[in-house]
Amino acid sequence: MSRVSVVIPTCQRPIPLRRAIESVLAQTFQDFELIVIDDASGDSTGQVVESMTDARIRYICHETNKGGSAARNTGIRNARGAYIAFLDDDDEWLPEKLAAQCAVLDNSPAKIGIVYTGYTRIDRTSGKVLSLRIPKKKGDLHDALQLENCLGSTSSVLVKKECFETVGLFDESLPSFQDYDMWLRISKHFHITYVNEILLKYYVHEIKISTSPEKFGKGLERMMAKLGSDSSVLRKNFSIQYCKLGLLYGFKGNSGEGRRAYATAIKLCPLSIKPFAGFFLSLFGAKVFQMVVEASVRKTNSLNVLCV
Repeated sequence: MSRVSVVIPTCQRPIPLRRAIESVLAQTFQDFELIVIDDASGDSTGQVVESMTDARIRYICHETNKGGSAARNTGIRNARGAYIAFLDDDDEWLPEKLAAQCAVLDNSPAKIGIVYTGYTRIDRTSGKVLSLRIPKKKGDLHDALQLENCLGSTSSVLVKKECFETVGLFDESLPSFQDYDMWLRISKHFHITYVNEILLKYYVHEIKISTSPEKFGKGLERMMAKLGSDSSVLRKNFSIQYCKLGLLYGFKGNSGEGRRAYATAIKLCPLSIKPFAGFFLSLFGAKVFQMVVEASVRKTNSLNVLCV
């Protein structure tokens, strides 16, 4: 039985999927199984997987499209390893990732349930490095996670299977924030640590859910309903997220929805300046808003500059 189960959910991305699989097969740590969950792609995805003849690869295809969380849950249900790692089909691991993470989990107290790594954010189209995400927080992170997702992408984590046996699977009703919801739930029962290295290439492009204001907004609404907003920490976090939603709508040219998002951010955290700045900027119309945001993005490589 393999020690690690690697789960790759995929849908209609055969070319980047091949690179993702190759980055797993190139790991210096080789005691793994690789489970590819095809979320009803209906294209050449199956042929790509079948062309890679490594016996450790298992291919499971959904009959209908169920979403990323459902695909990850299918992977978890079929996982045989004591540790589970996730890799999005458009991301890539560096060769030492699994070896470094397994070494940490193997030598950590039983209370540790997750080990995450640093990663490089890369623009998929240009190949330009946008930023480096360096791990900073470990231990009991439940309070810290209420303010922000300090772990980042599912592609960066290695998780003990017992974590899912304790808290359950990914919430399939969430169109976004699925990983953040899971880290919050796990952090109630387990501590978290990290490998202080950049071991993941995280690609950013227009198909990422985080750039879809509709999916981002629906996920945000459901997270608020799920967690509530009674504490000042959660209100601040949700205010920041609504600022991001305002930015996404404004960046897409929908200044009206952007204003509504900024108004919600103001209600949640009325002493914060940036929601007011975003709301005021949106009054000048989509073109002015986009011009200012694009200038800020060029300067900082991040949409978050006007949020936090």
